Amino acid sequence: MKLMTAIVAAGVIAAGLNTPVFASPALAMSKGCVGCHAADKKLVGPSYQDIAAKYASQKGADAVLAEKVMKGGTGVWGAAAMPPNAAVSADEAKTLVKWVLSGAK
Repeated sequence: MKLMTAIVAAGVIAAGLNTPVFASPALAMSKGCVGCHAADKKLVGPSYQDIAAKYASQKGADAVLAEKVMKGGTGVWGAAAMPPNAAVSADEAKTLVKWVLSGAK
């Protein structure tokens, strides 16, 4: 499974921006998300599972969170600010958020 994830991630990176982006732990790692977030426990920021639970019933949460991934934010999960991530494109942010809201599976 890890080999398959690495192969897919390498293909996405090698293919460039003109191809669909598939969310996975490899994409989250390549964009630096895992420095502050983990699937099932709080690090600097909330876990992916906590994010999914908090926003599960909120319409439009995917768009709000995708913007937050790119532009950063503060105050929702405490005093720690989420810095903007300029390395994440709009399509990548949407894909990452979809994956996180699905429980990061």
